[in-house]
Amino acid sequence: MIDAVVIGSGHNALVSACYLARDGWSVEVLERDTELGGAVSTVERFPGHRVDRGSSAHIMIRHTGIVEELDLAAHGLRYLDCDPWAFAPAPPGDPRPGIVFHRDLDATCASIAVACSHRDADAYRRFVEVWGPRTASVMKAFGAPPTGGRLVRSFWGLDTGDGPSTLSREFLASGDALLDDWFDDERLKAALAWFGAQSGPPMSEPGTAPMVGFAALMHTIPPGRAVGGSGALTAALAARLTADHGTIRVGDAVAEVRRDGDGWVTRTEAGHEVRSRTVIAGCHILTTLDLLEQGGYDAERIADWRRRIRVGPGIGMVVRLGTNSLPHYPSAPADATVTSGLQLLVSDRAQLRLAHGAALAGELPPAPAVLAMSFSGLDPGLCPPGEHQATLWSQWHPYRLSGGRRWSEFAESEGDRIVGEIDRLAPGFAESVTHRLVQTPADLESELGLIGGNVMHVEMSLDQMFMWRPLPELAGHRVPDATGLYLTGASTHPGGGVSGSSGRSAARIALSDARFGRLRRLLRR
Repeated sequence: MIDAVVIGSGHNALVSACYLARDGWSVEVLERDTELGGAVSTVERFPGHRVDRGSSAHIMIRHTGIVEELDLAAHGLRYLDCDPWAFAPAPPGDPRPGIVFHRDLDATCASIAVACSHRDADAYRRFVEVWGPRTASVMKAFGAPPTGGRLVRSFWGLDTGDGPSTLSREFLASGDALLDDWFDDERLKAALAWFGAQSGPPMSEPGTAPMVGFAALMHTIPPGRAVGGSGALTAALAARLTADHGTIRVGDAVAEVRRDGDGWVTRTEAGHEVRSRTVIAGCHILTTLDLLEQGGYDAERIADWRRRIRVGPGIGMVVRLGTNSLPHYPSAPADATVTSGLQLLVSDRAQLRLAHGAALAGELPPAPAVLAMSFSGLDPGLCPPGEHQATLWSQWHPYRLSGGRRWSEFAESEGDRIVGEIDRLAPGFAESVTHRLVQTPADLESELGLIGGNVMHVEMSLDQMFMWRPLPELAGHRVPDATGLYLTGASTHPGGGVSGSSGRSAARIALSDARFGRLRRLLRR
């Protein structure tokens, strides 16, 4: 019997495995895919091009301390700052320049003053001063299990010295309400709303104000680009795990997890069985429930949990491009390399609202809301010399299209519309495209196991966050009446995105339980 089996090799699962192995546990990771990393992986899609399969910019993990705690730099991980970290181009016909969000706050405010107004520039400076500490407090809450007073204090911002009534109201507000309180210019509000919406919910929903507030933290540590692609994080985690004598088995999906005496038996589709004291399930929560049901767990209880967990209508789709040039935005200042970070191709929040409403009805957005990233300018090793890449993420696109229509009918035409959005703001870009891959919500499910095409696993709405994620009974990284089985991944607190916090929390809980278990046995002697 080994100490722990980890199901899945997403970055949270691997973070868990690394913390356990670092503590001396024997660990085996079981992965259904032949490629490690799940949505944090990079493969050759086009000749000579290393292309991300899921995530591209790493916004949160460099704020957690995990990279340093696991010494991932010693295992090959290197980050480049995205600076400027975002750019919002001016729409055609607008004579003003685009908005450049530098890491440096003064430079950002100078850009806002020219693109919007001096009043908005001053307001943005105050916004960063106020929401920077608040967001840092939320990040602390993300780094701990979703229980106890620490979460409540951090979430409501009580550690900042502000009044609890004011803060609780502001944290529960919608992102749109927060933006309307602070700023005048719609282009600035649209850019920040689109940044906040990368967590999934539209900024019209209650409780989304903190998602907008994350922009303030980007002036402390901006989004990072892992050299070699998003999968460089996974590769470093795998190298760290192997160095600590952990093992990884790929290309063999887990079929069943069942309780067996004082431990667990995990069986794969190929018939490989592993007995372990502990199981860390790093797959989608609905997949984990399927595995438990196959292993004899209470089917009626599982059915109730499945019914209550909301995956949602789907978030979006991706177009991956090989190109012979980077996008050129006429509204970009000559002295700023605006393709280094997130290109926020929305200038009016109405576009976001219409796209989300269409998705709820199973329809395609009237105009795709697009986030562009082109990291080959930062990391030329991703492509052959003289070539580039671009990733175009578009929200919101429903997983289930109305009228029984299939995504196979619309993938390429929707890809054309998404490319058309960047071409509208960077004329001539479409002509630079040499290779193209369209990943619809159905493709994200089939390739990466993202049920319903939701890259966040389950909706990141307020009632499915913190101590309610994915359900109150399943929060705390545990399953009732399943001692020794722990949950990690985007389905659990703090949710989707590349942070690794869920993986570290699950490992810490497992380690703590094991220590207290040994202490209890000693006291009974």
